[in-house]
Amino acid sequence: MFFFVPGAYQNRKLLGRVRAFDRHCNMVLENVREMWTVPKTGKGKKKALPVNKDRFISKMFLRGDSVIIVLRNPK
Repeated sequence: MFFFVPGAYQNRKLLGRVRAFDRHCNMVLENVREMWTVPKTGKGKKKALPVNKDRFISKMFLRGDSVIIVLRNPK
C-alpha cells in the first residue's frame, strides 16, 4: 500500500496500491481510499468540529503533475 498526497486538491489524501506508473508519475491505482476533511459550520456560539469523510474507489488514474509525495506502507 502507498500513501499519496495530491497537491491543490482540497486537502485530500489517497491510500492505495500502485498497479502501474510512468516517468511522469502518472499512476494507475487500485483499492484506493480517498480521505478528506469538511469544515462544519456551527450555529450560534457553538464551534463545530470538522467532519472526516472517505470513500472507496476500485480503480483510479492519478495524473503525475498532481502528486506531491508518495510514501510506502504507512502504519
